[in-house]
Amino acid sequence: MAWYDSAVFYHIYPLGLSGAPKKNDYGEPVHRLNTLLPWIEHIHDLGCNALYIGPLFESVGHGYETTDYRKVDSRLGTNEDLKSFVAECHRQGIHVILDGVFNHVGRDFFAFKDLKQKREGSPYRDWFCNVNFQGDNEYNDGFSYENWGGYNLLVKLNQKNGDVQNYLCDSIRMWVEEFDIDGLRLDAADVLDFGFMQTLRRLADEIKPEFWLMGEVIHGDYTRWVNDSTLHSVTDYNLHKALYSGHNDHNYFEIAHTVKRIYDMGMNRSGGMKLYSFADNHDVERIYTKLQEKGHFVPVHILLYTLPGIPSVYYGSEFGIEGRKEQWSDDSLRPVLNLEDFKDAIKNNPYTGLIAALGRIRQSVPALFDGDYRELQLTNRQFVFVRTKDDQNVIVAVNNDANPVDLCIPADDNRRYIGVLTGRELVAENNRLNCTIPGNSGEIWISEGTEQFASEETVAVLTEETKADLKQEKKADLEGDSGTVLPADLTIPEAEKMPDNRSYEEMTVEELQNAILEKLAKNGPVTDRMRQDVADNIWHDSLVTWVRSFQ
Repeated sequence: MAWYDSAVFYHIYPLGLSGAPKKNDYGEPVHRLNTLLPWIEHIHDLGCNALYIGPLFESVGHGYETTDYRKVDSRLGTNEDLKSFVAECHRQGIHVILDGVFNHVGRDFFAFKDLKQKREGSPYRDWFCNVNFQGDNEYNDGFSYENWGGYNLLVKLNQKNGDVQNYLCDSIRMWVEEFDIDGLRLDAADVLDFGFMQTLRRLADEIKPEFWLMGEVIHGDYTRWVNDSTLHSVTDYNLHKALYSGHNDHNYFEIAHTVKRIYDMGMNRSGGMKLYSFADNHDVERIYTKLQEKGHFVPVHILLYTLPGIPSVYYGSEFGIEGRKEQWSDDSLRPVLNLEDFKDAIKNNPYTGLIAALGRIRQSVPALFDGDYRELQLTNRQFVFVRTKDDQNVIVAVNNDANPVDLCIPADDNRRYIGVLTGRELVAENNRLNCTIPGNSGEIWISEGTEQFASEETVAVLTEETKADLKQEKKADLEGDSGTVLPADLTIPEAEKMPDNRSYEEMTVEELQNAILEKLAKNGPVTDRMRQDVADNIWHDSLVTWVRSFQ
């Protein structure tokens, strides 16, 4: 089995995360890539063992209008910075893939600049598609050409041209030799020439063992791209859409149908080629923003990590941040983040804790990354399936209803199962596993013989220690805007008495929430809506500012 078959990916858009300027002045390198080095440990702690980072090479603005394939973008640093970054990832057990933007280039690309200068006399005129010297464009070039997406900023390369293929393949060889990367994500793979992709596959088989090619494909029959002669994988946009709409519409049939259709194509099967799964990325709205009921964050990610495919988390989404797509700009989807602002998030932020636990579980349980898939139970609001490999059975149950549900799941008689998110143990009786799944939640039941995966570290995400943090989402779903009184077991616990010498900065998120509730109570009755507003705020710095505002 190749490394990517059991991979759990983290995805970084480096120009955004590092706060690089929107436009490149091609000046002296600024070593912003080095500021991302602390994120490598965070990625490891999240249970991810692979990183997709890009674009990284010299470009005009957003990174996908490449001007130099062999030089790291000066806004990010130098080639030596990237070499050191990849080496540190490898030291921490993380494989690295980069963006391969081969469909188009920027107008500052050397061959296009030569074309502008020499026109019909340029040796590079056939490097680009449909150059017409009888036409013109908004740049007054005196000729027109094929672009990508209607943007003349993105000049389409002629991938059938042998010189273009050689140039790009030599660039990839250089990336492997100099940076030691482990694969590529091919931008706009759904419009790449298939012959060119076959060339890339032959190159991948030559330059490095298990060099992975994953393509960006939005729609279509994935088997056209994913096969033995072209790519190893593509982006599973079908599952992406089903994950959020299946929860917003309380329609698990959509998700189950999507999984089955992909499975019937021959994708995501045991020992076969697997698709790249995600809840969000640098081109779409954050999953937390898209979900109408924020508590659905839990079942969405349980499914992401347990359904067939290769899961990926986009930077920042593990913290539950917002990100709404704006007209003419993706800046809100690609924000600057300071890792220090999320210090101890795995312990204090319920979203991050869940992601970290799921990452550890995914890597530790072979049935989840290479097991067969079979649907067991399906309703609009409950979805149960089993992943099997050898003698290991993993039963996954999710519930998108706000209320708990009792399930009677088919299972081998007298077999013991451990719920790795809660640590609960159950024994199947009469070929049934009887269990209760809380509202907007789920469980991963692993069959006897794999108890080591239910270690104290792993199950912390849904034990009593962190249930108080997760309650805030359940409260929001149950109360809504109607002012309904919350169940007693969903109230925020009384705060423990703080020592006199404790500062607000030293308090946990839960302690700060309770301190705010106490101060609110001194000013009058605390309504359920007020309690929900407090519970919805899980950001430590924001809570510190809030509690200080009462002084």
